Amino acid sequence: MSIAENLQHIKASVPEQVTLVAVSKTKSVSKIMEAYNAGQRIFGENKIQEMVDKEAEMPKDIQWHMIGHVQRNKVKYMAEFVSLIHSIDNFKLLKEIDKQAKKHDRTINCLLQIKIADEDSKFGMTFQEAQDILRSEAFAALNNVAIAGVMGMATFTEDTAQIEQEFKRLKTIFDDLNKLELEGSKLEIISMGMSGDYHTAIDCGSTMIRVGSSIFGERNYG
Repeated sequence: MSIAENLQHIKASVPEQVTLVAVSKTKSVSKIMEAYNAGQRIFGENKIQEMVDKEAEMPKDIQWHMIGHVQRNKVKYMAEFVSLIHSIDNFKLLKEIDKQAKKHDRTINCLLQIKIADEDSKFGMTFQEAQDILRSEAFAALNNVAIAGVMGMATFTEDTAQIEQEFKRLKTIFDDLNKLELEGSKLEIISMGMSGDYHTAIDCGSTMIRVGSSIFGERNYG
């Protein structure tokens, strides 16, 4: 099937309230434009430089999401245009995003990345760390970032029961963080679910899925 047909198929199976992020990392501008011409406007990249290069070439009504691990020294390159950063795993990163967003007189929406997988390779914070950040005076002093929700990545496994358990853990953490009723921190987004498990994620409460290979085909390495 074509990219347009893949998109149509996925959107038909996803509830209206769930946002589809097309993961375009490693994909050419021409392939991303195929998705754009089929109506897709939200794209996710995991390398800042790659996203910057594509943003310069592509239509300006695209919302670019940073879904990969972020190095603080590279935040400045995307601060002018990035719509949502999914992968906040420490306070120092939030502080740098706030600093760079201020230079462009804008507020950047961010998600707290919660570690729900058993794998050591996955980044993310615990519920306690997320709660401590949201309750801190240092966070309250930041004026150019907004925490819009949480993101999590399940363990890379074929054990669907484990994946479901991890997704449910993220939904519980999301609910518990919202119970804090912190000023200016109404969490609305649960970013979880990728090509292989987004149906399970949606069943567990996901409001945003990150889908790449099911749209564009298998990833290109190189």
